[in-house]
Amino acid sequence: MITKEQVMPLFLEACPSFNEKLKEQRAFYEDDDLLYPELGKFAHHLVEMHKAKQTEVFPAVFEVIERLHLEGDAYVREAATIGMLEGIQNVAGNSGVNPEEFSLYLKPESAKWWRQLNDFWEG
Repeated sequence: MITKEQVMPLFLEACPSFNEKLKEQRAFYEDDDLLYPELGKFAHHLVEMHKAKQTEVFPAVFEVIERLHLEGDAYVREAATIGMLEGIQNVAGNSGVNPEEFSLYLKPESAKWWRQLNDFWEG
């Protein structure tokens, strides 16, 4: 079972370029236990990478998101949806990027939650 303490190390393994931004985030908050703000910062990082056409790590990143949905405890599963997927949708949409461009990388369980977020907001 994946716990919240394991989430960011898994993302850093998949996307080492986020390491410096994560250090800045933790220094700003003076706390290394704030998963949702870290996921928000990571969503910004992914959108920046997408805009720069640096998507080579996206398959590994979205594999981690899938693992969080399948192997995470309840907190981690919710964070994978609300913190990560919804974060990507919001950041992309507010940055002039079609969020659906990220859906190409989704695995089955993550895709289900992505669609549920869309359905909720289309309401």
